[in-house]
This record gives sequence, C-alpha cells and structure tokens, in this order.
Amino acid sequence: MTTTTASADTGERTVRKKSPGAARGPRRTGRIRRIGLPYLLLLPALVLELLVHLVPMVIGIVMSFKELTQFYIRDWGTAPWSGFDNYKVSVDFNAPVGDALFHSFLVTVGFTLLSVGLCWLIGTAAAVFMQDAFRGRGLLRALFLVPYALPVYAAVITWVFMFQHDNGLVNHVLHDQLHLTDKPSFWLIGDNSFVALLVVSVWKGWPFAFLIVMAGLQNIPKELYEAAALDGAGMWQQIRRITLPSLRPVNQVLILVLFLWTFNDFNTPYVLFGKAAPEAADLISVHIYQASFVTWNFGTGSAMSVLLLLFLLVVTGVYLLLTSRGRKTADV
Repeated sequence: MTTTTASADTGERTVRKKSPGAARGPRRTGRIRRIGLPYLLLLPALVLELLVHLVPMVIGIVMSFKELTQFYIRDWGTAPWSGFDNYKVSVDFNAPVGDALFHSFLVTVGFTLLSVGLCWLIGTAAAVFMQDAFRGRGLLRALFLVPYALPVYAAVITWVFMFQHDNGLVNHVLHDQLHLTDKPSFWLIGDNSFVALLVVSVWKGWPFAFLIVMAGLQNIPKELYEAAALDGAGMWQQIRRITLPSLRPVNQVLILVLFLWTFNDFNTPYVLFGKAAPEAADLISVHIYQASFVTWNFGTGSAMSVLLLLFLLVVTGVYLLLTSRGRKTADV
C-alpha cells in the first residue's frame, strides 16, 4: 500500500491508493464466472450426450472387432477377438454377405437421392407459394405441417393400411376409381415396395423442408422483388436470380440434414415392412438390423455400422468442404 497526505482547510486527511493487483482480482473472477457459466450450463447436455451416443458408439466399435455371436451374447466381453475379419466379410462383394450389403447400399443411395430431392423440391415450391398473403394461408400452413408433427409410428401404420392389397385406399383410388391399373397392386412386397417406401418418406419429410425454407424466405428483403418486378423480371426469373441464391446457405444445411436423416432412417421401413424388408426396399439400416438381431451375428453387424458411420463422415466432410469453397467463390 502507498499512502499520500493532502492538506485542506478542514485539516489533513489520508488517501489510500489500492494496489493494481487488488483491483484486478475481482475483475478476473467476474470474467471467469462469465466465461465458465455457459460451459456449466452445457455440462448436463454434454454428459447425457456422452452416455446416450458416445459410449454406445465406442462399445459398438469394440464389438466390431470381436467374434460376437449368440453363444457369447450373455457375456459379450468374453467373445474372442477377430481383428478385421468382420470388416473383410462385410466388404467382400463376391461373397453372399458382402454382395447383399452392397445391394442394400445401392438401394439406400438411390432412395436417399430421390427422397431428399423430392422433399426439397416440394418443400421449396410450397414455401414460395405461401409467401404471398391470401385468405386461409395460416390454416394451409398448419395443414402442411401435420405429417411432420404426427408420430412416426402412427403415420406409417396408417400408410400400411392404405397400401393393403384388398381393402387399401391406394388400390381403391388407383384401380377402382381411376382405373389406372389392370388389377390391384401389391405395394408392400416386390418392386412396388420401393415406390411405397419413397412415397411415405417424402410425405413425412417434405414439411420439414417447407418449414426451413419458409423461415429462410423471411430474411429476403421484399424490396429486391419489387425492384426486379420494375425491371421486368417475371416470377421464374425472380426465383432463379433472387430466391435461390438468397436461400443457398439455408439449402446447404437443409440438404445435409435431410441426407443424414434419410440415409439413417430405420423407423419408416421397419414399421412399413417389418423385420424382413423386401429386396427392392432393403435399406442399409434395416439390413444391419437383420444382420445383427435376426442372424445373431453382432460382430458383423457392428462392423457394418462402423462402415456406415465412416461413409457418412466422409460424405459430410466432402459436402462441407465443397459448400464452403462455393461460398467463398460466391463472396469473391
């Protein structure tokens, strides 16, 4: 402490100056509290994420290196190590297991591309249509979001009844009412199962795209459309020159989320077809389930899951890299 003495008419008084360290201490403590509070609030979510996702993921990776069958299911830790044998069996496309996995992968890729493309297209068209005010727009928006708000199991089970061969609504409309088919079709078996799965996936997924695109459209200034209209630009030119470029950041995230959700979708095909999905609709998620819980070969099923995880990580990384480069190029 340093003490200085000052004289005044009323007498002498002592003024004490605080040291710099004493003043810096409370500031540093307050800064630590401000910085640490967000991490403290996120700690419960991080712990739950660790317990729910990361721990099972690590256990699944360990299981993929074990010869884990039904004989060791009671105490899977005693299963012998198999090294990379499960991975070799999974990627051996000349063998039955690898060939079936590769077929399932191709079906999943085609299904995902069609589903994501249709969901984005229908959702974007509906969001653009809903931009202009008209009577009943609020009610129509609410109706559009019904498929997204319904529980997955309730919605898919309803579609199962609609796709029934004898008394389903789909065959009743297409065959009995519109006479578009020669005879009632089997929608839940055979090649038509892919179409049925695609219809249910698009019906269930496009409202999410509609919701995200509609939120992105709110950030586009209306002055841009007014100026374009004064310059003689039509509706399609406005969509091409204003709407789509402005929605590029939103669409980049939307397409990635839809891709990951659709590629990993298990609930829809499982509820629609049961444990044994038709060959035409054999998505990789159900295929891995069958390889694990139907044939009781959990080691091979875990290896397939790890391969799926690696594939999705690579696709996500490449997609983010390409989109970031495209964003930088557009900014320049």
